[in-house]
Amino acid sequence: GNAIQPPANLAALKFREEEGSFLVGALAALVGDSKKVGFVGGMDFPLIHKFEVGYRAGVKAVCPDCEVVAQYAGVTPEAFRNPGRGQELALSQYQSGVNVIFHASGSTGLGVFEAARRRGKLAIGVDADQYAEAPGYILTSMVKGVDEAVFDAIKQVADGSFRGGIFQLGLKERGVNYVYDANNRALIPDAVHARVELLRREIIDGKIDVPSVK
Repeated sequence: GNAIQPPANLAALKFREEEGSFLVGALAALVGDSKKVGFVGGMDFPLIHKFEVGYRAGVKAVCPDCEVVAQYAGVTPEAFRNPGRGQELALSQYQSGVNVIFHASGSTGLGVFEAARRRGKLAIGVDADQYAEAPGYILTSMVKGVDEAVFDAIKQVADGSFRGGIFQLGLKERGVNYVYDANNRALIPDAVHARVELLRREIIDGKIDVPSVK
């Protein structure tokens, strides 16, 4: 329901996962060479829905007639710790014509990466750069700037500017992003990168309102 404001000495740092997910959704649709893209979530509940909904919106922004195949590993916290289930879902999606799958499923995503290796397809990591989990098969990762957000809060305490409250960190605040570096640059054509960067700017400028609920 309604958020309860924290005391003055406490800052609640929340992330707009849907905004980063929007960008990797656009990326998946632009490089996937298929009208179907995949999503594997961990526990089927509102937090992970933010990833799916943002991802779906990003796909549709660049490919209105693309289909998003979305599945969840379960309805309990165990759904974040089931690589076997992740691999099962991913293999099924790849078999159906999906070439890129975004996971938001904790260690269940390790199964998604294994399926990508087995089928020679691509996967998208989450929260941190997961390239090292399956080099060559990770298109990108949707990352959260938790380290930078915590560092900024500590710096504010140190310089006396800290204030409590609830803070939403999205693309504008560098709270979320996607990985584009030497490891995956060869998988992302320059024109595709430019298109995704334009979408980033439109979100930051308020021209695109990314949904966060189903």
